[in-house]
Amino acid sequence: MKKLIDIQNQKDHRRVEINKVGVKNIEYPITVLDKKNRVQHTVGKVNLYVNLPHHFKGTHMSRFVEILNEYRGTINIKAISTILDQMKKKLNAEAAYLEVEFPYFIEKRAPVSGAKSLMGYTCQFLASLTEGLHKLVVGIIVPVTTLCPCSREISRKGAHSQRSLVSVKVTFRKFFWIEDLIRMVEDSASAAVYSLLKRADEKFLTEKAYENPMFVEDVVRSVALRLSSHPNITWFSVDSENLESIHNHNAYAYVEKGRK
Repeated sequence: MKKLIDIQNQKDHRRVEINKVGVKNIEYPITVLDKKNRVQHTVGKVNLYVNLPHHFKGTHMSRFVEILNEYRGTINIKAISTILDQMKKKLNAEAAYLEVEFPYFIEKRAPVSGAKSLMGYTCQFLASLTEGLHKLVVGIIVPVTTLCPCSREISRKGAHSQRSLVSVKVTFRKFFWIEDLIRMVEDSASAAVYSLLKRADEKFLTEKAYENPMFVEDVVRSVALRLSSHPNITWFSVDSENLESIHNHNAYAYVEKGRK
């Protein structure tokens, strides 16, 4: 077979280095550790990148997928550093990046009836290998309920509440459970969100939120204090976005602390 020309390895004379080049949104089966059931099988959206020196015209996109296929069935948090090493080696790169976003499910019991249901959370692994150093950030997005303190104070009857999305990213010294991080966020809101509730549960949660009003600022401060006091967390960012129920805008707050 006639040898085909490798266009990607040809010289580029514009002298512009590319920080990240690669493939995005590859849907792939992954496994993650589960506090209750040991492991959980889910499907992640995977992004893979490397840096590209200015003298190369392009990178070899197929090699990203080849590396991913080598770890079929074993793509998990323990394998990430090995995958990054392989990307750097096979693509002759100085830096490598891997991002995975996936749904993670926890069985929750309703607070009064005890009705069981699966609650889904969006989770992320954001990994990098730069200057010989491996770094990993774990992220979660947790829906919660918030009730407006101002609305409660000025209204004769009731107060407006809404679903809020709290996003947390952390770096850490040693392994921790995703479930524990989720619980930390839910305990920092007016009330938690559930997939299945009976009438007694709705009454309980409505009254709980009313007795625990929170601005978006209160939520991020509460989460930040819990993360700051945790000896395993070295850096974190937390933001909260209220999907407002009576305003035509969303309320937002952000806190970051530590060294990444």
